[in-house]
Amino acid sequence: MRGLRLATLALWGVLIAGLSIGAVRAEAPPLAAYGAAPAIDYMALSPSGALIARIVVVDEARALAVTQMDTGRHVFAAAIGEAKVRDLLWVGETRVLIVTSETQSIHELGVPRSELFYGMILDLETKSLVQVLRRTPDVLATLYGGASVRQTAQGAAVFTRGVNVSNGQINLHRVDPGTGRGRSVESMDRDTQGYVLDAQGEVIALSRYFERSGRWSLRLPDGRGFREVWAVDAPVDTPVLLGLGRTPRTIVISADRPDVAAGGDDSETGFVLFEVNVDSGEWTRLPFEHDPDFLVHHPQSLLLIGAGRTEEGGVRYEFLAPEAARRWGAIERAFPDKAPRLVSWNDSLKLILVFIDTGESGLYQLVDFETGVATIVGDAYPAIPAAQVGKVRPIRYAAADGLDIHGYLTLPPGVEAPTNLPLVVLAHGGPASRDIAGFDYWAQALASRGYAVLQANFRGSTGYGRAFLEAGYGEWGRKMQTDLSDGVRWLAAEGVVDPARVCIVGGSYGGYAAMAGLTLDKSVYRCGVSVAGVSDLRRMVNWEAQQEGERNGQAVRYWNRFMGAARLNDRALDALSPALLAEAVDSPLLLIHGKDDTVVPIEQSRVMAEALRRAGKPVELIELAGEDHWMSRAETRQRMLRETVRFLEASNPVGPMQTAP
Repeated sequence: MRGLRLATLALWGVLIAGLSIGAVRAEAPPLAAYGAAPAIDYMALSPSGALIARIVVVDEARALAVTQMDTGRHVFAAAIGEAKVRDLLWVGETRVLIVTSETQSIHELGVPRSELFYGMILDLETKSLVQVLRRTPDVLATLYGGASVRQTAQGAAVFTRGVNVSNGQINLHRVDPGTGRGRSVESMDRDTQGYVLDAQGEVIALSRYFERSGRWSLRLPDGRGFREVWAVDAPVDTPVLLGLGRTPRTIVISADRPDVAAGGDDSETGFVLFEVNVDSGEWTRLPFEHDPDFLVHHPQSLLLIGAGRTEEGGVRYEFLAPEAARRWGAIERAFPDKAPRLVSWNDSLKLILVFIDTGESGLYQLVDFETGVATIVGDAYPAIPAAQVGKVRPIRYAAADGLDIHGYLTLPPGVEAPTNLPLVVLAHGGPASRDIAGFDYWAQALASRGYAVLQANFRGSTGYGRAFLEAGYGEWGRKMQTDLSDGVRWLAAEGVVDPARVCIVGGSYGGYAAMAGLTLDKSVYRCGVSVAGVSDLRRMVNWEAQQEGERNGQAVRYWNRFMGAARLNDRALDALSPALLAEAVDSPLLLIHGKDDTVVPIEQSRVMAEALRRAGKPVELIELAGEDHWMSRAETRQRMLRETVRFLEASNPVGPMQTAP
């Protein structure tokens, strides 16, 4: 694996010891402070709570730091290079698993350029480093579908699927954390979609999905094997296995079973969370008040104890286990109006690590229930003090057809009574995603330069129920687009923004929205910035089909549903494709795209730039070497912000009354 090394450095010890809240400064921080990677990527408590591990970041370099909680002594600090860290897990009390990713292809196996995941286990006692699945016969040392840790009879072990290059199997392997070598423990193939492990590492449920037919099935233990107990046709939205239930022999599954229980209005797929007994096959609906976004399992037993849901004010938790409910209730009382988020807790639940970014740039706080003390243990953006964080206001307005649209307005720092401000519409990606309350580095960077920033959760966004999500089907470039400009008109009518000084910016789907704002809804915006956006819808879906090797695979079916296409290569999409509407553009456009993007290929920005140049329209294209779809590298993220602000200040200046510092 490239870019990952283990070398203890005195520099990291000095850096880690100096982590603290930055001093408040009167002037706006530089754009580099917003574009920098958070100073802490991940943080996790050890099972006993005696140690805390974190990934510390400086520029592109990352280090693992481990601190003793009772003394504050830094017991381990080691550089791990410039790898993109995706997860941090404890393997027992003395080892840490770091999951990283790289954009690569495997030509000899026909694997196209994609994001490949790797696991490295660091032993804190021996200071040794081993790669997961290393020296496993015929198996690639890449993680297929992530990794999990279980406490087996032989000690803590890592479980992950690995691709066998000799027979094509993608079996589940138990990995020895001391050597990295894996041993196959369950036979699986490419049609095996998911599985559930019990607390000891035994597989107690499997799911299979056949891409071509769209058939999904649940398989439960039957003697020494598994048998199919339920199946459903699921061409787009498939059921999902979500881990253990409230008892050791139950699992959680998200599925549409109207014969057992009807779905609620707040479920975007119509799916319900069920608890299934793997021995009896009995299905029971879980008693959550609202449809959750994610589940919370006990750190030791791994049994289901609660769930979380993103709401207007932030993440809200609902716990089924009384002890966890009491503890989290105490945390919410300790941090009123701050919407704390659970990061990690120890096995006894007496130490809980939370993250807060309401009104500040992000603080990690450790709550000790034995002492009743909360201690700040990390700062996500130490160069951005709370005084320089723009206020984020939840907003609500009516779209042209009367549909309620929710979102957020970020104001320049220090502005309490906004009047006639220049505006940036910052459209989120997905589109089946949403903007959330809290610190958003992109929105805050633009606000720090004097712009108000509108982040609207247009129809098709998640978090507002099934009807709202489905209202976005077939509305690319149509009502999903005008939901954004309706927000501009509402803010202008309120006197908050100057309607003559509005630009649109976004990434991924938001990049498409930026280009569509200059072609399909062009009367609103002075300029646009598209980051990794889709410009030619038909070309994009055809590329997805080529990547999958299926003309009617699940990804193609998904995009056709959302874009409103009847079939693959549907020419009806051309009328919604900015690259085919270049003649309509009369405002400047900036295109930014990472060369390593495996989600939206860089050709989507290149064809847009070429179309505009042929039409004699103003366009800039900036290609970011080594960057993926998610702006994972600080250097390129900082450049994206610099180029965006430069372009905005030239095309939509803040004006003499709102001069940025």
